[in-house]
Amino acid sequence: MPITTCDHCGGDYRWSWSEAFDKFGFGDGDGQVMTDDVCDVLIRAGFETRQLIWGCHNVVITSIVCPERGELMPDDASDMTVGYDDPRWYLPDDIIALLDRELAD
Repeated sequence: MPITTCDHCGGDYRWSWSEAFDKFGFGDGDGQVMTDDVCDVLIRAGFETRQLIWGCHNVVITSIVCPERGELMPDDASDMTVGYDDPRWYLPDDIIALLDRELAD
């Protein structure tokens, strides 16, 4: 779990990369949202990402594209899945390994 300095209080802010895929992550969007940091890891690794501002909720990653492999979010990861299900259930193993490595505890 990464620890970041809280923008509001200056204390330790603990978060998980999976919150960037969770409609209710980062305190339902009321906390310090770190979705951009997760996207930055993916972009540095050569992927393209797309995010959705989910109304008054969190900003979630809705697309990860690899130039060689195409869209890595599964076809059945519709709005009913993305934002609600654990991304470890639908993301490819290499994406999970990358995020676990770069945004580890």
